[in-house]
Amino acid sequence: MLLAGIGVSLLTYVSYVSIEASVYQRTARAALVVMASEPAASVPAPRQHGDVLGEIVNARIGLRAVITEGTSDDVLRHAVGHVPGTAGPGDSGNSALAGHRDGLFRPLRHIEVGDILSVMVPGGQIDYQVEWTRVVRPDEVWVMGPATGRTLTLITCHPFSFIGAAPDRFIVRARERVLPT
Repeated sequence: MLLAGIGVSLLTYVSYVSIEASVYQRTARAALVVMASEPAASVPAPRQHGDVLGEIVNARIGLRAVITEGTSDDVLRHAVGHVPGTAGPGDSGNSALAGHRDGLFRPLRHIEVGDILSVMVPGGQIDYQVEWTRVVRPDEVWVMGPATGRTLTLITCHPFSFIGAAPDRFIVRARERVLPT
């Protein structure tokens, strides 16, 4: 009886978190539509923790997630987080995004070199092509270091099927795809 109660409690919690994240994603996408229709400010406001910044999409693997400023537990429970101190999504430099392996970044387990990751920001859409993936130790923060051009670094825990605090990080590195003219 006790185990059944614990099981029901866990299922209820997981359902609540999933529904809460889904509602947040829907609300944030609506905010992005409004932001895209407004004229751009001549001097962009500084990003604040929790600000909605854009959306990342790859239809082939089923990735579609709102990007929010920050990497706190609260942000990562609802969205993909932009790592403060790295270039903003769509800006020149290395933009690092973090997400939970058992949440919005779960589809990354199917990402392949050559895949296209589209990042939609109020100023437009930037397409990035995956150059490599790698498993690194958590202390290997070089992956978030400066880069030339528009670079995107996705970070999640690894292995994907691990229960508990995963020992490693799965990294996806992509660069802006520039089509020949």
